[in-house]
Order: sequence, then C-alpha cells, then structure tokens
Amino acid sequence: MILKKTFLFVFFSAILCLAPFICKSQVNNTDSIPIDKAIHSPKKATIFSAILPGLGQAYNKKYWKIPIIYAGVGACTYFFISNNKEYKVLKSELQFRFLQDSLSLNPKYATYSNENLTSLKNYYQRNRELSLIVGILIYALNIIDASVDAHLFSFDVSDDLTLNIQPYSNINFGQKNYSPSNGLAFIFKF
Repeated sequence: MILKKTFLFVFFSAILCLAPFICKSQVNNTDSIPIDKAIHSPKKATIFSAILPGLGQAYNKKYWKIPIIYAGVGACTYFFISNNKEYKVLKSELQFRFLQDSLSLNPKYATYSNENLTSLKNYYQRNRELSLIVGILIYALNIIDASVDAHLFSFDVSDDLTLNIQPYSNINFGQKNYSPSNGLAFIFKF
C-alpha cells in the first residue's frame, strides 16, 4: 500500500513539474518546414513516455509498439511480485527456524535444510532484482524509442528511395584526342 501511494505521489509530482514544458507553445519561424512536421517535438515525445510508458509512441503515431511495451512491463511486474512473495516466505521460514519457533514453521519446507532454504531464498532474491532491472531497462528503452522516433518523424521513407544502375557513355568533343568513355552510372533518388 505504501509502494502504491509512493508511486502515485511521484507520478503526480512529475506531471506537475513537467506541465510547463509539455504545455509550452512552439513558434514556427521557418517557412520551409510544413506546419504539421514543425510542431512534432522530440522533447514532448520523451516527456510523454517518461510520464506514462507508451504515451510517447502514441504521440509519434506508432501505436503497434504500445502492446509490446506493456507486455514487457507486465511480465517484469509479474515475475517481480511472484519472486518477492517466495523470497519473503523463505526469509520468514529461516527467521522462524533461527528463533526456534516450531508453531510458525511452514510444513512445506519441513524436509529442507537451512542451507537449502538459504540458497532458495538467494535464488528468489536474485530473480526479484533481475526482474526489477529488466523492468527499468524496458522503461528506459521506451523513452529512448519515443525520442528517436520523434526525431525521425519527418524523415522521408517513401518509395522514391531507389538505386538505378544504367549504362553510361561520355563523349568528349572538346578535346583534341577524341576518346569516348563507357561505363555504368549509379543513380540515387531520394
């Protein structure tokens, strides 16, 4: 419950702190950039993704990436919770054994030695921490992806990006020694 309240406090504090940057209007001083591409801001996409994972991808109109982000975050959350639950059970079992409290012992672990319980506890602790690290990496990649997509938003990837190879002939009439040159021409269209 405390973790949930802390998360909500941090979330709403971030929104209040970043609101002036998000709502700041942009002035378009150049006439060469179309209006719809000049308004698209990498800064906004980055801030949106930092506030809520997937929101920057929605701003960039890359809606297909949102389920992937939430699947990764959801999987990390699931593994964190399940590993944390097992870690706490094993930790309390070891504490009850140390205090020699036979009433609180879990019968599931009656056949396990203290060394086995300690190695299991360390295993679940390691997996819990690994789930947290992977979740943080997914969150960071979400922000980086939104920023890169916003920078490349106006990049032209039309069908006109082609490479044509054609025969080439050059005749030099202006020189005393007439020598035609033949070869291949590489023509790039972009």
